[in-house]
Amino acid sequence: MTGIGGIFFFSDNPQETKDWYAKNLGFEISEWGTSGFESRNMERPDEINTLQWSPFKKGDAYFSPSKKDFMINYRVQNIEGLVNQLKENGVTILDDIVTYDYGKFVHIMDAEGNKIELWEPA
Repeated sequence: MTGIGGIFFFSDNPQETKDWYAKNLGFEISEWGTSGFESRNMERPDEINTLQWSPFKKGDAYFSPSKKDFMINYRVQNIEGLVNQLKENGVTILDDIVTYDYGKFVHIMDAEGNKIELWEPA
């Protein structure tokens, strides 16, 4: 793992939650309904990392099969090798690795039933 890529949580009213955070804490909400926080890698100061923050409507299927009110996205390296290692360790892999312009993603379950999103940035 190289860092946290996102914090996602259930909200009774995601739009009101986004508006509250924008008004009171200055969050800039993107057209996708998320807010991004940039930081620099101490080992490679030219590298900028982003943490995504987003409330989801309570019960949104994106968190399934987890019954929890949150999901963490972790930034990783070599996602294919990591998934192979996780399979060997008996970890539940929920889907296949998918690739987008901004990176590769896969979802797993931890021992407590939390859905975790793994992301290898492009």
